[in-house]
Amino acid sequence: MASSSFRAAARHYYLPPDSHVKNLTPLPISITFRHFPLHQQRYYNQLCSSSMNGCQGNNNPTIQLPVKNIETRTFPAVSSNALAMESLKSAISHLKSQPPPSSSSSASSGIIRLQVPIQQQIEAIDWLHAQNQLLLPRCFFSGRTQSATSNLFIDRIASYGNANGNGNGNGSVVNNLISVAGIGSAVFFRHIHPFSYADWKSIKRFLSRESPLIRAYGAIRFDARADISTEWEEFGSFYFMIPQVEFDELEDYSMLATTVAWDNALSWTWDKAINDLQATMDQVSSMVVKLRKEVPRTFILSNNHIPSKAYWKSAVNQALQIISRSDTELTKVVFARSSRVITTTDIDPITWLACLQVEGENAYQFCLQPPNAPAFIGNTPEQLFHRKWLEIKSEALAGTRARGESMPVDLQIELDLLSSPKDHLEFTIVRESIRKKLEDVCSDVVVQPKKSIRKLPRVQHLYAKLAGRLRNEDDEFEILSSLHPSPAVCGFPTEEARVLIAETEVFDRGMYAGPVGWFGGGESEFAVGIRSALVEKGLGALIYAGTGIVEGSNASLEWEELELKISQVLKTNFYMFGLCCSSPNCLNLKFLQDKET
Repeated sequence: MASSSFRAAARHYYLPPDSHVKNLTPLPISITFRHFPLHQQRYYNQLCSSSMNGCQGNNNPTIQLPVKNIETRTFPAVSSNALAMESLKSAISHLKSQPPPSSSSSASSGIIRLQVPIQQQIEAIDWLHAQNQLLLPRCFFSGRTQSATSNLFIDRIASYGNANGNGNGNGSVVNNLISVAGIGSAVFFRHIHPFSYADWKSIKRFLSRESPLIRAYGAIRFDARADISTEWEEFGSFYFMIPQVEFDELEDYSMLATTVAWDNALSWTWDKAINDLQATMDQVSSMVVKLRKEVPRTFILSNNHIPSKAYWKSAVNQALQIISRSDTELTKVVFARSSRVITTTDIDPITWLACLQVEGENAYQFCLQPPNAPAFIGNTPEQLFHRKWLEIKSEALAGTRARGESMPVDLQIELDLLSSPKDHLEFTIVRESIRKKLEDVCSDVVVQPKKSIRKLPRVQHLYAKLAGRLRNEDDEFEILSSLHPSPAVCGFPTEEARVLIAETEVFDRGMYAGPVGWFGGGESEFAVGIRSALVEKGLGALIYAGTGIVEGSNASLEWEELELKISQVLKTNFYMFGLCCSSPNCLNLKFLQDKET
């Protein structure tokens, strides 16, 4: 196990990456994010406090029952986002004047989605960027391209409805949902205790097969038993939200929607909910401008790693010693690194995410930002699972190599990866662990292909696809809790690896490497929150990456793999200042030449 004194020292002092430089004064670790100015903070807290936490009634058995009214109302298609806003505001006013019949009863509860198709395709990321001025929680989720997977879809999207908004959301129009952006929360779900079956039920009670686009988007911590650091505090152990206002980007058109949710048992009445929705809609911008995917690059003033390279090498070597012992079952552990990037100008998380989309082929993009919190963004290639009804699919991803500069070089790198004993061991551990966990709750588990290559713009991985059939839809919680954390981000056996990570790592992973995705009525999908960063304007970002340690691993090579994995994040938006001398404080204005740009 890692030395407790060594780890304690590392919690208080950070040595820069160039730890071979002598006579350096240790720098205290300081990872804090700014809050809004006081006048903005009061307004922000006022906005965010006017919402319903669906988890606050977990101890009340009656609150575990489905809400009494779940419906989707679809209105006629319009030609622009501005007209969709007008249509929805009118519909909300009408709904306020003629509330659901049971809304005044003491046991009233429900959720209603109003949606308006837009006869043009507008990117959801552009719409979300247009709402940057709002101090509201927000979320974004984009699935893989259709060529990569055919599983992020809605079989029967809402019909265009009629003039009275009587479409039930189950028409015959078939379209693929590409991206979803949301602001405000009709209902959110957050707690500091580990995500439990009761919490899952609290979310599911607001969802229905008959309203497939009412979804809860969010994330879960990598390790809920670990202490929560300041930068992750507002996320809790998990955070999900059903957006108040949502923009859906589909294959051939777009959709603007609003959702109102209420539950008298949670002290959130119909009147409070509908008034809050109107207040949010009054702030939403109807003007959407195309966001440039190639923004002017900013300069990195500093890029400090936690842990330092020296600590990393020591930790990896200690892990290898443990793995080699005959008295341990540990065969793999995944260590991670947090890199604090300070820039010359503000980093806008939505603009950064838009840049990552350019490199996002075969990957998920996500953003989650609770009230009064930094934004957690990412561009992850790794699927945790996708469920539609009883059918479930998952993936095994492990082993990493760079892409080649030419096709012959790229092919040679691919062959090296396929034939590497070390990478084969790491990949096999991941694949077999997922297969066994699926077999515990599924029938007819199939692994096909058993080992192939997944190519991304900058890296390539070993890859396998797994599928099975759940015995019961309630097994969804079981599959989520068993698949996470996977050996790809934790190690094997899971508990031994988790304990070693907790004893060794000197920063809080937070939602990094945790499940990120959404729950729906008959469908859900989660990715693994890797290739990710925690971003807030004014203070740069924390960028996360990890690598698997197995027999045969080399600490220096694993460090290089960390650099490779964060390259897709850094190279989309930044130039780095070069170090010109042995002093870590001497920064010149010479650009590091990047052959890929």
